[in-house]
Amino acid sequence: MAATTSSKQGVPAAGIAGLGQLLIRHADWVMGIGVLGMLLTLVTPIAPGLLDALLAANIALSLMMLLVTLNVRDTSELSTFPTLLLFATLFRLGLNVASTRLILSEGKAGAMIEAFGAYVVRDDLTVGLIVFLILIIIQFVVITKGAGRISEVAARFVLDAMPGKQMAIDADLNAGLIDADEARVRRQRVSREAEFYGAMDGASKFVRGDAIAGLIITALNLLGGIIVGTTAGLAFGDAAERYSMLTIGDGLVSQIPALFVSTAAAVLTTRASGKLSLGQNLLAQVGGRPKATIIVAGMLFGIGLLPGMPGTPFFLLATLLMVVWRSTRHTNGSEALLDASGVVVAEPTLAAKAAAEAESTPKSEDDEVKDLLGVDRISVEIGYRLIPLVKDRNGSGILDHVSQLRRRLASREGVVLPPVRIKDNIRIEPDGYRVLIGGSEVARGTIEPDQFMAMDGGNASGRLHGKAAKDPAFGLPAWWIPEALRDEAEILGYTVVDSVSVLVTHLSEVLRSNYGDILSRDDVKALVEGVKLISPAVVEELVPDRLGYGEIQQVLRNLLREGVPVRNMPAILEALADQAPRTKDPEQLTEAVRQRLGRTLCELHSDREGTLRAVTLDPAIEARLAGAVGNQKDPDAQPMSPAYLQRLMEKLEQALSDAARGGSEVVVLVRSGARRFLGELVRSSLPRVPVLSYNEVVGAQRVQTAAIVQLDD
Repeated sequence: MAATTSSKQGVPAAGIAGLGQLLIRHADWVMGIGVLGMLLTLVTPIAPGLLDALLAANIALSLMMLLVTLNVRDTSELSTFPTLLLFATLFRLGLNVASTRLILSEGKAGAMIEAFGAYVVRDDLTVGLIVFLILIIIQFVVITKGAGRISEVAARFVLDAMPGKQMAIDADLNAGLIDADEARVRRQRVSREAEFYGAMDGASKFVRGDAIAGLIITALNLLGGIIVGTTAGLAFGDAAERYSMLTIGDGLVSQIPALFVSTAAAVLTTRASGKLSLGQNLLAQVGGRPKATIIVAGMLFGIGLLPGMPGTPFFLLATLLMVVWRSTRHTNGSEALLDASGVVVAEPTLAAKAAAEAESTPKSEDDEVKDLLGVDRISVEIGYRLIPLVKDRNGSGILDHVSQLRRRLASREGVVLPPVRIKDNIRIEPDGYRVLIGGSEVARGTIEPDQFMAMDGGNASGRLHGKAAKDPAFGLPAWWIPEALRDEAEILGYTVVDSVSVLVTHLSEVLRSNYGDILSRDDVKALVEGVKLISPAVVEELVPDRLGYGEIQQVLRNLLREGVPVRNMPAILEALADQAPRTKDPEQLTEAVRQRLGRTLCELHSDREGTLRAVTLDPAIEARLAGAVGNQKDPDAQPMSPAYLQRLMEKLEQALSDAARGGSEVVVLVRSGARRFLGELVRSSLPRVPVLSYNEVVGAQRVQTAAIVQLDD
């Protein structure tokens, strides 16, 4: 018996599902027949009974559009709304023409129009006309005009913001924050959003035109009905009353659905995208402020106590707000209220879903072997005691610091670092770590997880009781101290940092010194493509006819090794385009780019007043260097023996040490022919001292010579 019942209940469900599938399969036919029917209403007379059914369908369609709009979470969920708005407007105009034909030809237009007119007019035709005109004014002046203006402004701002959104997606993709699939989905979402608001801007013009047409049709119905009625033998008063009631009914039947549709369009263009419906967001954001609720309740109660004021409605509202406040007093903000209500606010991203699916899917043996063959471009291996430092609830773990480091280096150097992989390694000491680039170790160090490092920058007074150490980034003498001694160390003049900052600072210095080795051809291509969006002419001139990505990569690597930021990529590519017809030598191209970036170099190494402190060489030394190693070598120049170069570096180091007392930055300034060779010498022993040429300091406000290096032959 139970089986029989379930089978009987399953038949209608299956039939309904089958009907839905049938409509979906033949949706094109349904749309074609529907549009054809709308057009036929404009020219074909319709019986009063069929007109009532179509008017009811119009009201149902407008209500459906409004309620669906209130429940969408993102405008992209209703990408067909502008087209639907156009069809609804066409359908409503067709019904207006059909009802006007019935009113003027037969003096009646079906039961629905007469019922609406009789309900509004009641016993006073003047009041009915005034109410009807008020509804028309609200529809035309407020809703329709406001929705059209909002659509226009929204379309303009969305189109203006589209290039920035595309560049932000590319930046997140290059930074490793999203994968290629999610970047593709985001680009499609941005494109659909621009198309939607552009279509809504055009569709809102149809709504405004529909409102104007409704006013004209109403006036024609009224005047034409009175003329037709008096011509047919009715008294003027009877004709005015009869056709005024029909006109009001016809206008209400058409304008009320138009009001619903206009409201739906305004709601859709004014709402912000989110993970919840409009009702949930609205109640959560308004009700999630218990302090405002209790204040309003008190004010309403005070208003109810005023002399002559009806207190009952105010007291009831104040009591209701008190109940709301009591139920939400422990929450602060919309997210807290939604969490307390058990509503899911956020959804995992596509990348997170893909990662979860990848983790849940067992890997085959071949996949595991292929994973072992992969080499991380940048990775940090840590001992087991440092594992708790990777992720911290307070946002101060190694991962959070590395994310900030990547953003900081990107804004300063102009290149987005690849993702830094952090993994444990039981083969290194428990408190140790090592930095690998391309799978090869470039630095290592040790930290104390639960202690702070106090570094002596030269201004500290007194000794600390702690474990002696050296700062791994700069080699300064330091001590590991407990948190209890932190204040004492700062009072004595020590610089105190936590263990995570020590590791990340060391990583930062290692990455800065190896930036040139990290930069890949794909990174160069991404930089060039970014320039192509804002300066397409220079890219088309340079790549690939004059230089390839590999040659540009060598130039950028040279710049990064010397500490020159490559943020101004358009200027760099312009300099390369100017020099490429003369030479393909990466070193000479680098010198040309450095001269183009001279103002940037001066700003980078000058003090606050724009003064560049420099150590220069004796002209005889410069001439000897330029003649021996410059681009135009002098065959009669004296040879550069190792002993001579060693004495030169000793004198230069002493001059730099004396000039840098007091904390001011000092550069080495030489002629352009000797800059590259001397820069390599200085970088081998003094990696943080920049070497500039005279052609690069034209942008400095003032150059102050701190010392002149001389040698006694």
